[in-house]
Amino acid sequence: MSISPDELRERIRTVPNWPVDGVQFRDITPVLADGDAFRRLIAELHARHAADPPDGVAAVDARGFIIGGALACALGVGFVPVRKRGKLPYRTLAEDYALEYGSGTLEVHVDGFVAGQKVLLVDDLVATGGTLLAAARLLQRLGAQVTEALVMVELPELGGRRRLTEAGVALHALVSFEGH
Repeated sequence: MSISPDELRERIRTVPNWPVDGVQFRDITPVLADGDAFRRLIAELHARHAADPPDGVAAVDARGFIIGGALACALGVGFVPVRKRGKLPYRTLAEDYALEYGSGTLEVHVDGFVAGQKVLLVDDLVATGGTLLAAARLLQRLGAQVTEALVMVELPELGGRRRLTEAGVALHALVSFEGH
């Protein structure tokens, strides 16, 4: 049995003014802490991709790792982390990005994927789309084909879906929340 959007919405906690004033942080940890809800979340995502699995899953530091790693395992494919600058021990490619409240740099190992591989890109949430766009660009620079960006939560008012679509990256979100 999969998890419904209504149940996800009920379980995702909103933390006002975190990490900065004005941001309504959508905290997915209550979903992860409930073993049955987490299992059903992964079952939902697995069902979406089981008939035509990707060659691998890439996920964004850090909450994306939790979902992406579990999904890769369920699909029987490899997992590649896309990390914040300075966290990977081998040679990397780097990509800068902007957030709604700052900026950062993502990195991926140069041998994470090979040209032509189909990759599912996973994160917990899309807001402005900056993080997912940077991750997608990194994967594309490796020669991988990003088949879809997959998130639990979308904040539509911040325009991430539009930016991803304009860049040719399909987005699937399980639930959306109004506001920031």
